[in-house]
Amino acid sequence: MFTDSHCHLNFPQLQSRMSEIRQDMQTAQVSRALLISTQLETFEDVHGLAMAYDNFWCTAGVHPDEDQVQEPTLDDLLRIGQRSKVVGIGETGLDYYRLGDRSVADMEWQRQRFRLHIRAARQLDLPLVIHTRSASADTLAILKEEGENGTDGSVGGVFHCFTETAEVAKAALDLGFYISFSGILTFKNASDLRDIVSWMPLDRMLIETDSPYLAPAPHRGKTNDPSLVPWVARQIASLRQLEDHQVGELTSANFDHL
Repeated sequence: MFTDSHCHLNFPQLQSRMSEIRQDMQTAQVSRALLISTQLETFEDVHGLAMAYDNFWCTAGVHPDEDQVQEPTLDDLLRIGQRSKVVGIGETGLDYYRLGDRSVADMEWQRQRFRLHIRAARQLDLPLVIHTRSASADTLAILKEEGENGTDGSVGGVFHCFTETAEVAKAALDLGFYISFSGILTFKNASDLRDIVSWMPLDRMLIETDSPYLAPAPHRGKTNDPSLVPWVARQIASLRQLEDHQVGELTSANFDHL
């Protein structure tokens, strides 16, 4: 019924509990999960899990915040993006949140990495999994510059773990992207996100855990896993006057369509 559209089950604290997590998913009626690649170095672990279980799929990419890792080439992304059960490119995007003593100008390497992911997605006709933090203007601008404008030639994708403004949400929707909500939606200080959920089209929503991070209330502070994604659906259901299972079914259908 429920689909976790973004999780990191290859991370040690989750991979070591795989049998338990899968049983908890079954109990919670979470029927499948998308495992997200963040490094070339760990892609084989992610892909191996997707291949080992019939209800797991994965993406191919290098996270924008990973700066001490193997830098991907376009050929790297095209090669791994063609592997069986790879259904998206990313996560990719821009992250200016932890600049430290660097300037936005110093992050040109990140912008170039993002462009490579977009080009790979377009060549492979796979959707993008977008991470953007403190960088929404540049994220949207680069997507447009690379041809992602919501027309038939665009691959589109999803802005995952959405925490941006209503204006950014509208811009992402205008470009043909989906928006995915995580456990943050259940946090007390997330009223702005709940406002977005209250008006945005139901056929453009996804739900996720981003596990092992961001466990939803009432599990906040604990290690997150896909079995907790129904709590995100429950929050959406209460905002849109739906039943939990209806949100599970419609977000799963949206996942299939994307």
